[in-house]
Amino acid sequence: MPSALLITGTVGVGKTSAADAAGDLLAGAGVPNAVIDLDWLRRAWPAPPDDPFHGALTLRNLRAVAVNFLAAGAERLVLAGVIESRDERLRHEEALAVPLTVCRVRVALPEVRRRLAARHADDPGGLDWHLARAGELSAILDVAQVADYTVDGTGARARVAARVLDGWRP
Repeated sequence: MPSALLITGTVGVGKTSAADAAGDLLAGAGVPNAVIDLDWLRRAWPAPPDDPFHGALTLRNLRAVAVNFLAAGAERLVLAGVIESRDERLRHEEALAVPLTVCRVRVALPEVRRRLAARHADDPGGLDWHLARAGELSAILDVAQVADYTVDGTGARARVAARVLDGWRP
């Protein structure tokens, strides 16, 4: 039976890297899969004032993409993205139309800040926004408790992905 795993966490913890590596590990094990970065499903400008992160667009695109990947034979959908509430988690699961497990990747905020500084070295405005968002989002996720399990996001990306997949029991 097909299932989905959403890798979530604050900005800079390595959600996309972990999802990419998890897809590689699944492929290496012969498991048909697809990797979906939710940021790319929402990337449009401008965003509506009442939906600054394009949540509605993300869900519409996720519904279509998931149907296509499942029809193409994917048995596991690995997503990278942020969900900030139990209600948002439910809406993502409904859009996927398969059972959803959520894994939170955690990295200490000083390391997140270091990663963000490297990633946004040529984008001071983006760096400021992401640095402010990192702590804010971490606190939101602490309260929301949307994850089924949490893993340490430090170390090589393949090692982080293995930790993520070890906790996933579709």
